Amino acid sequence: MLWLEQGLYLRIHELDNGPRPLPLQSGFSVGTVYRVLGCFNPSETSDAYYILANDRDEIWFICNRHVRVVALDLRYPLDLLLYH
Repeated sequence: MLWLEQGLYLRIHELDNGPRPLPLQSGFSVGTVYRVLGCFNPSETSDAYYILANDRDEIWFICNRHVRVVALDLRYPLDLLLYH
């Protein structure tokens, strides 16, 4: 399953002894917050993969275990939801 995401921002949290390539050694920065472009969840695994663009403008699929939420925009005006 693949879906496009709006309003989710993540920071990279590299795992000790995590799988290669390591994101922080491959174009991502500790001090940068990245907007999620989408999410992919293959049916054969319980992991979700966020689709992000790194500082080199490369598209990456990063496992949910490597990221931490910075911001999630979940607040919408009630009239927007009821009348549109």
